[in-house]
Amino acid sequence: MKTAMLLVVTVLMLWQGIIWLGDMPPFLLPSPAAVLDALWINRAEIARHAGFTLAEVALGFTLGATLGAALAVAMGFSQKLTGVLRPILTFSQTIPVFALAPILTLWLGFGMAPKIAMTVLIVFFPVASAFLDGLMRTPQAALDLAQVMGAGRVRIMRHLRIPAALPGLATGLRLAAVYAPIGAVIGEWVGGARGLGALMIHANGRMKTDLVFAALLVLSVLTVIFAKAVAIALHRLLGRYGV
Repeated sequence: MKTAMLLVVTVLMLWQGIIWLGDMPPFLLPSPAAVLDALWINRAEIARHAGFTLAEVALGFTLGATLGAALAVAMGFSQKLTGVLRPILTFSQTIPVFALAPILTLWLGFGMAPKIAMTVLIVFFPVASAFLDGLMRTPQAALDLAQVMGAGRVRIMRHLRIPAALPGLATGLRLAAVYAPIGAVIGEWVGGARGLGALMIHANGRMKTDLVFAALLVLSVLTVIFAKAVAIALHRLLGRYGV
């Protein structure tokens, strides 16, 4: 805790020092005090936009994690399916997410749908990849013993492979929780009138750089809180399985 506070104080001092030494105008780099002032003055507006962004992140994360985990289980049942889909999943990550945002906005409109879709795309791959790796690393001796005892593929998946792969799933979910807000904000940047990303774009167009920084600060705090909430939920889930 002390280290974190020291780091924050150091960053703020460097920030203010750059402004003083470089004689930076406020529209290029506002002072920390100006950012806090903008945060307080626009607190109601920022809170409203933050609520929309958080809703998009939560929905996109839930849907993306569910789809990713479901695909990983389906691939875990079939090596042929894994051989076909795994290269496609890997190739899909070569496409910049930024490039898809305008297309999704064109297809889905300017509401929450394209922002949720962007979040799903960012969350889907790390969850599917990490969970699949966990499913594929089930100890062979345990699998052989289960088959000797007459357990079918479904029972083996449910009672052996999935519990053994939970740490891998947890890793993917923790990583996805950190990146999920990026998808929502990218969608808001491209098109939309609600959310912290849209607020940043509008404030930047009016040269209100202090408001841009204030929205960015709130986004960072929301990301930390969301990732922490996911980590706590995963800790409880893994605790039930004794992992």
